[in-house]
Amino acid sequence: MPAPLTGGCLCGAIRYTVNASVATLRACHCTNCQKSSGAAGTVNAVVPSASFRITKGATRKYDDSATHSGRTLSRHFCAECGSPIYSHRETTPETLGVRAGTLDDSSGLKIGTHIWTEMARPWSHIDPAAKQFPGQP
Repeated sequence: MPAPLTGGCLCGAIRYTVNASVATLRACHCTNCQKSSGAAGTVNAVVPSASFRITKGATRKYDDSATHSGRTLSRHFCAECGSPIYSHRETTPETLGVRAGTLDDSSGLKIGTHIWTEMARPWSHIDPAAKQFPGQP
C-alpha cells in the first residue's frame, strides 16, 4: 500500500501515521505474540522506525523478553483500551512492527511471511504459498 498509512487504537485515544509503503505483512506465531494478542499471534507491517509517528495520544510500553533469545521486545499499546499498536526490538532499532489490525485500511495487504511456525497453534492458518520460518529468520 502506498504511503502515507494511518491507524489507531480501538477507542481512538492513539492515532499514528506511517510515511512508508508497505508491500506485505509478517505473521509471528511465537507464544509471546499469542499471549499478547490473545489469538494465533501477531500480524505486522514492518516499517522503518523513522517513518512512524504517533499523531494523537501516547502509548504505554511493556518490555518483553523474547522467547528464545532473551532479547528485549518493547510492546507499545493504548493504556485506555489495551489495543496493541506496535513493537520494537532492541536489536533492530531501524524498524518496528505496526500491528496490521490497527491500520485504517489494510485491504491491499497480504501476509507474505510467517515466523516461529514451530510454535503455531494447531488451529492457526498458515498460507502454504507464504514464506515460512520455524524460528526467527
